[in-house]
Formats: sequence, structure tokens, C-alpha cells
Amino acid sequence: MIEYYELFGLPRSLNLSLEDLQDRFYKLSRELHPDRFMRQPEADRQRALDMSSALNDGYRTLKDPVKRAQYLLSLEGFEIGEQRSKDVPPELLEEVFELNMALEEMRAGDASARPQLEQAEKNFTAMLGETDRQLQALFEQYDDSHSRDLLGEIRNVLNRRKYIQNLVSEVERTLSPNPQSPIPVPIP
Repeated sequence: MIEYYELFGLPRSLNLSLEDLQDRFYKLSRELHPDRFMRQPEADRQRALDMSSALNDGYRTLKDPVKRAQYLLSLEGFEIGEQRSKDVPPELLEEVFELNMALEEMRAGDASARPQLEQAEKNFTAMLGETDRQLQALFEQYDDSHSRDLLGEIRNVLNRRKYIQNLVSEVERTLSPNPQSPIPVPIP
């Protein structure tokens, strides 16, 4: 498996210059583009295809701060997965219970739940912003220290972020004019 940081010639860090990453991506894309290998042996053509695919995957991963953090955590041996109830802020538990009730009311056709859902969306979006600020601070601390303890904290905040993002998405789906089939919001 190709390691994305190595492919782009970058150190394993959580803060990257997106402009530098993009420049490296375009340079490598030109060098590794499969069309440049059309007259080469089959093995070279296949390698160009594989490298081009890895380059695209790596760029998509490294340009997104959350995906980049998840990728680095996986490289460092940290499991990334489902949110755990200990990663959910305690003050959120009551809101999730109330949210589930409002979601059910809205889905049952009770439009009086709309203001409550709109307020919940604002609250959860604000929580998401705060979580992103926490991540940014942790990213900077990690890049300065490369502490495994910080990676554990980052994983916990990423899990919390994913949980909150799921709440925001569910409220948005329910409030949209054509809501898709509901996904139950788990109460941890």
C-alpha cells in the first residue's frame, strides 16, 4: 500500500499547506499520468494507473483535515470507528433525547416541531464549529510534539465530531422539503 505522505514528499503532520499540496498533486499528476506510459510495457502502464489512482486518493484524503487526521491515526495504529458514548458530551445526551422526540413529531406531520428542530440545528452546528476549533488546536499541538497521547485525544474529538455531524445531517434531512427515509439518531 502506498503511503500518501511519502507519495507527496510530505512529513506526517496534521497541518498542511493546501496550496503546496495542490502544487505537488499537479506536478505528480503530470509525471504519473497513464497517457505518458501508453507505449511502455504493460507492467509500466499498470504501475502508472496504480500510482495515478493512489495519487488521486491521497490528494482527496490529505486535503480534507478530518480525513487527513483519520488517515494519520490509522497509520499510527489507532482504530477509527463508531462513536463511543464516552466521546459524547454529557450535555448533549438530553438534547439528543429531545431531538428524537421532535424528529418523530415532525415526521408524523406535526409542523409545530419545526422551530425546535431549527434551533437544534443551530446548536449542533455551533457544537460542530467548536469541535473543529478543538481539532485545529490539537493538530498544532501534535505537529509540535508528535505525542501519541495527543493522537488519542484527537481520535476522541473526531468521534465526537462524527456523532454531532450525524445529528446535524439528520435534522437537515428532516427539515428539507423532501426528506429521505429517516435514520434513527442513537442515544448513547
